[in-house]
Amino acid sequence: MHSEFRKQLLIIAHAPSTNTEYLRDAALKGARHPDLEQVNCVVKAPLEAGPEDVLACDGIILGTTENLGYMSGALKDFFDRVYYPVLEQKQGLPCVLYIRAGHDGTGTQRAVESIVTGLRWRWVQAPLILRGEWQPGFADQVEELSMTMAFSIESGIA
Repeated sequence: MHSEFRKQLLIIAHAPSTNTEYLRDAALKGARHPDLEQVNCVVKAPLEAGPEDVLACDGIILGTTENLGYMSGALKDFFDRVYYPVLEQKQGLPCVLYIRAGHDGTGTQRAVESIVTGLRWRWVQAPLILRGEWQPGFADQVEELSMTMAFSIESGIA
């Protein structure tokens, strides 16, 4: 590991259950791939993160559950608190999203995309929607999403 990182990746993950904790941990594992030498990763729950975390990062991974066809209340609270304080300074911030959806996740995706569009953040890839009954492969998909994001930030692609 290098003692000085040049890029910071922020993971904001709502993890109210064991399975969503697995997803959060998979995101962290992907972001800490051994070949990544220039990326530091910070993981926070939505209610613990604030504008200073967004202002300090070079990319953001958002993770949420589908709650009544919408994002988690915790992620909405995060957006409510950071929106205006970061709006001008973080336009173009690379971001990705994963959704743990018991149903179809499309309402959750639309809601997050609407806010991200307003913030003028930039999608690195399409949102990952993990639909239906829990599958162990969900964690692998989140790890891959996170690793791709971290490599994109490190290499300057994102």
